[in-house]
Amino acid sequence: MAKAKKVTVYFCQSCGYESSKWMGQCPGCREWNTFVEESIEKKAAGQLKAAPGGTEELKTTRISEIDMQSKQRMGTGFGELDRVLGGGIVPGSLVLVGGDPGIGKSTLLLQVCRNLAETMEVLYISGEESLQQIKMRAQRIGQFSDGLKLFCETGVERIEQVVERQKPQAVIIDSIQTIYSEEISSAPGSVSQVRETTGRLLRIAKGMEITIFIVGHVTKEGVVAGPRVLEHMVDTVLYFEGDRHASYRVLRGVKNRFGSTNEIGVFEMRESGLMEVKNPSEFMLNGKPKGASGSVVACSMEGTRPVLVEIQALVCHSNFGIPRRTAAGTDLNRVNLLVAVLEKRAGMSISACDAYVNIAGGIRMNEPAMDLGIVMALASSYREKAIDEKTICFGEVGLSGEVRAVNMAQQRVTEAKKLGFETCILPKVSIPGLTDTKGIRIVGVGNIGEAIRQIG
Repeated sequence: MAKAKKVTVYFCQSCGYESSKWMGQCPGCREWNTFVEESIEKKAAGQLKAAPGGTEELKTTRISEIDMQSKQRMGTGFGELDRVLGGGIVPGSLVLVGGDPGIGKSTLLLQVCRNLAETMEVLYISGEESLQQIKMRAQRIGQFSDGLKLFCETGVERIEQVVERQKPQAVIIDSIQTIYSEEISSAPGSVSQVRETTGRLLRIAKGMEITIFIVGHVTKEGVVAGPRVLEHMVDTVLYFEGDRHASYRVLRGVKNRFGSTNEIGVFEMRESGLMEVKNPSEFMLNGKPKGASGSVVACSMEGTRPVLVEIQALVCHSNFGIPRRTAAGTDLNRVNLLVAVLEKRAGMSISACDAYVNIAGGIRMNEPAMDLGIVMALASSYREKAIDEKTICFGEVGLSGEVRAVNMAQQRVTEAKKLGFETCILPKVSIPGLTDTKGIRIVGVGNIGEAIRQIG
């Protein structure tokens, strides 16, 4: 029988493209300098396994014959997490949770284990911590039921054996970069190891109807470490965002085969673990200054949820030949565009001034509806006139200075009214779509000139 031979191949870390030689640019994703060298064993043709069961298992199924009763979603005990997942956990799904070190990924999943273990069998597999270390972390969260079982292992073959023997309903893998297969000679965390171990976990999840959460480390660019094919293989990709030195955390879905990818969940890190923030708008507006210029409240939609945030701007005369432009929490290119619109359409000489824009609270918002808030904050700071603290605004600003319509205007107005705002500045073309404006004054504007006249 022919023996397996070891060959050297090159993998793209971004998309998993395989090549027999090193290349500067990947033909698959067009990224530069992403190829890494790895040694793998290729089996001879006589060693390839036939399909299990021969041709008897190769049968098709009518879509009307598929039973959906077993696919009912299960709640995690966290309303914010269920919102991001699209309504709860789907049995047999593979969920990837990524985030910076120390952001709270393991803490969140351990709390999910605590909630799920009340009604089902849960297996927590750690490749980074010992049983005692997990216990120390669990003690500050609270009491755990016997439905949660711990297992410390990094070999995917042994993990498969334990899962098949225990048959839990949910499994947590912490983390995928530490799991390896003995059939692959490369080091754990390499492209081939991550691809092979994720493929095995995917087969377990689909074949045994087990929900599997896997933790993934992120690179300095903010993406999950390893090949980009990892994100393509899983059903759901969640990113845990936020400054680990701050108290808030934002869970954002960037891929979801079973729900929307626009929803976010907001959590607060406390001594006893992560706590849900039921009203993110109220949480983000805490500490808003009164009577200060360059500050305005705007409304952004995250999926179906309106989120009110404070936009701060500071415009001051520059001491340098080239004025500075800085944006925190929003796109800097968008800020530069809006500064140019103010210069051209509103006659404000901001080109000789430094301009700084900040979304208070550290949350990142890129929706076009934030344009009007940025424009009004810049104009307020430039003119040294404060905007009434009970005023809220939203709308997209075009290059001609026009204020364009945005979607879900009624939901934004309702949220503003709920939090006690008295005036809402919005696009004039959105007013006919409003159905309930009782208790709040509606001001429709057609261009930025009309909006700026509302300041002071």
